[in-house]
This record gives sequence, C-alpha cells and structure tokens, in this order.
Amino acid sequence: MLNNTFRFQESLDKRKEEGTLRRLQPQSDGIDFYSNDYLGFAKSKELQNILLQKIMENPQLLSGSTGSRLISGNSDIAVSVENYIAQTHQFESALLFPSGYNANLALFSTLPSRHDVVIVDEQIHRSVHDACKLSNAKKLKFKHNDIEDLESILKRQQGHCYIAIESLYSMEGDFAPIQEIAELANQYKASLIVDEAHAFGMFGYGLIERYQLQHQVSATVVTYGKALGAHGAAILCNETEKSYLINFAGPFIYSTSAQDFQWMSIQTGYEFLDQNPGLAGKLQDNIKIFRSQNLESPSAEKSPVQAIVIPDNQKLKQLQNTLSENGFLTYAIYSPTVKEGSERLRICLHSFNTEEEIVKLTGIIKEFV
Repeated sequence: MLNNTFRFQESLDKRKEEGTLRRLQPQSDGIDFYSNDYLGFAKSKELQNILLQKIMENPQLLSGSTGSRLISGNSDIAVSVENYIAQTHQFESALLFPSGYNANLALFSTLPSRHDVVIVDEQIHRSVHDACKLSNAKKLKFKHNDIEDLESILKRQQGHCYIAIESLYSMEGDFAPIQEIAELANQYKASLIVDEAHAFGMFGYGLIERYQLQHQVSATVVTYGKALGAHGAAILCNETEKSYLINFAGPFIYSTSAQDFQWMSIQTGYEFLDQNPGLAGKLQDNIKIFRSQNLESPSAEKSPVQAIVIPDNQKLKQLQNTLSENGFLTYAIYSPTVKEGSERLRICLHSFNTEEEIVKLTGIIKEFV
C-alpha cells in the first residue's frame, strides 16, 4: 500500500512540475467562454420555472428510482421519453443513460465481439477508448477526418468493422465528413456509430437528422448536458440493438436508473428547443463575430467550439490567467488530453455572449499569439 501511495504521489508531482495537475475548482464568477451551455438553457429562468412547475405538480419526480431498470427502476416516464426521443430523431428506438460517457461505455463494450474491429477517429472521445478496453474487439485508429486513411484500414480487415466518429469534435471544433464516411461504411458493410454530443441543439436535432442518415448508421449517441442544459444521454438505434444492449450491456444492467426528474427534464428541454429556434441563430451570429476577429484556428467556421493552438505551456497558462484577471472564464487544454505540441485554449461560444465581450476576449488573445 505504501509503495502504491509513493507511485501515485510521484505521478502527481510530475504533473505538478509540468503545470498540468488537475484540481477541482469552485465555480467562478465571470464571463462564460468555457461551459458547454451553448444555448443558455442551463441559465434560462424561463426553463427553470417550467421545470419547477412540473415538480410542484408531481413531487414524486424527485424520488430515487430504487434500482436498475431491469428490476424496480423502470417507469412509465422513462419509457415515454424514450419513445418521444426515437420519434423525434426518426429512429426505431432510443435507450436512455445517465450520461454520454455511460452510453458510449455500453455501446462499445457490448456491440463489437472478439471477431470484430473498431476503427476510431484518432480524436474520438475518451469514453470510446475506455469502452474498447472492456470489449474483446480489436481497436484501430485512423487519422482525424481522413477518408483515405480510413478506407486503407477498412480494406485490410477480415472481420466485421465498426467505425466510431463524432459529428462535431469537441477539442478541434471541426466537423466530420459524415456523408462520405457513411458511404464508405456502406461500401465496406461496416457499422457506423456517431456521437452527436456537440452538434445536437446547435444544428437542429443533430447532423444525422439534418442529412437524413438514420438508415445509414448503426447507432447514434445524443447527449443532453450541452445544448439542452440538462444531463443524460440516449442511444438511438434499431429495436434489435436496443434489446441486445438491455440484455448484455453491463453499464445499463448494473446501474441504478436515474430519477424520473432527469428523464422529464430531457423531454422538456426538447420542447423548449422547439419553442426557441432563434437561439441557435444567435449563437451562429456570435460565432461569425468571433471568426471576424481573424484569429488563426483549426476549428470550423460554424462551430461553437473555437480552438486557439498555443504549443507553449507557460504562454498558454499566462494567457488563461490574464483572461481570468479580466473576468473571462476560459479553459486551457494541455497534453495528454491533446497531443503534445497541440495544446490549446478552448473557447466555447454561446447564444448569450455579447459582441463587446467577444471583441474584448479576442483582443487579449491577440496579444499572446
């Protein structure tokens, strides 16, 4: 035990020396350019009042679920919300999870078998990598958004392949060439799984729905902790895959279900999204303002995530501290979260940011790049 403690402390000390030690910080007051609350739902008094009214009408929503959904934790509300989500996204079925991490853990640890290959974009979310460790399938990486590299890997495989991508990548802030990858998956009879965490809400119900690719993907993950300002996730799939996950996915089988308030707040969020279509437009206006400041960025011009690459840890830390001193809340990302040499300031833009705030923010950044 003492030897392990010494080893743990050594690793922590190394991160501290490198300036990359993670710590839990209290929430700070300031201008938000770092949260995933892209449309301001988490801050919306109107949405909060709608949710409060629903609780007042049915306080039982706040009670614990009492168990796994396979024992005592299922409810009419959970089933109803799943049906609503499936219908909204034009999929056969939906299966709810308490978080996007859990949803990916369930998908990639369960669907691929020992004879299968999971081919992941090198920038796929950590949850997919962790899930693949629990799977008996072989995992391979392809170069980020590189169709040719993906096809070269597909050509060499003997077993069934799963392709894992995000529609909008949260670190680079760029879009996957989903339509081309869907065509490639069809050509090689591979199963395509798409994580829509950062596209849902900002681009309607996500890019799979926008491009009408529901019948060309094996499954889609939609999460609700970003644009919807809630928590949780849903796997969108066909009836057979849903039944298979219910029967064989450990993260689903062995987890106590979330309380009904979480499921109810998700459907309420969808309804609020439909009632406020102008918020996504306001977000795009703010992204245009940011992009017009001519900062170099690898991010897509319509992405709410705008990365500013600063491959110098000290300069990056100094920039973040300067922004903080001026009241701006931002997030600096160091390796190993991103590759060494690609450390960056990750700017999240929102519908509620003002032009004055964006111009002042970018003005400070320009002094460091």
